[in-house]
Amino acid sequence: MSDRHERQLVTTFALAALLLTPQVGEAADKSGKKQAAGKLHVYVGTYTRGESEGVYVSQLDLKTGKLSEAKLAAKLVNPSFVSIHPSRKFVYAVGEINDFQGKKTGGVSAFAVNPKTGQLKLINQQSSEGTGPCHLVVDATGKNVLVANYGGGSVACLPVKADGSLAKASSFHQHEGSSVNPQRQKGPHAHSINVDAGNRFAMAADLGLDKVLVYRFDAKKGTLTPNDPPSVSVKPGGGPRHFAFHPNGKFAFTNNEITLALTAFRYDAQAGTLKELQTLSTLPKGTDTKGLSTAEVRVHPNGKFVYVSNRGHDTIAIFKFNQKNGKLKAIGHVSTGGKTPRNFNLDPSGRFALAANQDTHNVVVFRVNQKTGQLTPTGSEIKVFNPVCIRFMETEDDS
Repeated sequence: MSDRHERQLVTTFALAALLLTPQVGEAADKSGKKQAAGKLHVYVGTYTRGESEGVYVSQLDLKTGKLSEAKLAAKLVNPSFVSIHPSRKFVYAVGEINDFQGKKTGGVSAFAVNPKTGQLKLINQQSSEGTGPCHLVVDATGKNVLVANYGGGSVACLPVKADGSLAKASSFHQHEGSSVNPQRQKGPHAHSINVDAGNRFAMAADLGLDKVLVYRFDAKKGTLTPNDPPSVSVKPGGGPRHFAFHPNGKFAFTNNEITLALTAFRYDAQAGTLKELQTLSTLPKGTDTKGLSTAEVRVHPNGKFVYVSNRGHDTIAIFKFNQKNGKLKAIGHVSTGGKTPRNFNLDPSGRFALAANQDTHNVVVFRVNQKTGQLTPTGSEIKVFNPVCIRFMETEDDS
């Protein structure tokens, strides 16, 4: 969408240890009982247009669902997505730019965490090996950061040293090809990368190719190798954007940005293969899709519900999920309380959801009904300019 073009111009089951849906590296949840009664750091990645200066941090009170005022945690150009090390000692952020240290590429920054305040101190930076990096994760061992380059249409793996610093890329893959939409799919656009719960396979959703590419992942060597088969395709013109595994490890989901649809897959964790089960619209019937797009997909920690954000329609679509047959049923929509919702996230307990509204510069808190999946605004929201990404981390008091 237009924000992507703007960016180009700006230059084993460890499921209980993962935050949210079991996407490796999105922060460790090591004391769920303590978290339920305490607070979480909330990191917000942004685009540094207007008043935004980088990555911001707030605290979420898990008793009340109230967010504290956001404070600047680290200055950085376009840290649109962040990821948290399993040790909670380090945070990593993309620099979604096209010119890093004089080279036509983006960057990835490593930060040390102040556990009490959540403030971040820069350790070092490395090239993402492609322009416009827009998504990254830390693998379950904490030894690698995997990054997706939207502009460059590529993925890379950067080893993590003992001090949390990043080494140069140990593995890189340039995607090739195109698809049916001449405006959006003339070439590859790797939009996200996620590692499965076994830490054996990485999934890269590529909007430009209408494919989710699958890589065999070796955490010790820091290598990505195309799987056999190397990908699964979605319906032509869909534009897969983000990806989420189901907590039971048997299913996975991708939201199709261009056609505003959610695709469910059956996942074979031994072979690393995905098989499409179903594709549903993320909008109410009869909605005009012109100018609209999806942004994020999330699975509730209890595995019963799947959520997708709709930009332009400015809602989160709610789906009930049948964990036996893998089928989805649309059960409603809720306004995100702002315009152009990007990433949203559910806290590890699944009690609260936070939505980042890019164009109204606000992050809104919702209470999640554990039985119905419905989202209700708590009345708490904070100001953050151009918010794009939400990530959680335990505070020191809860560790």
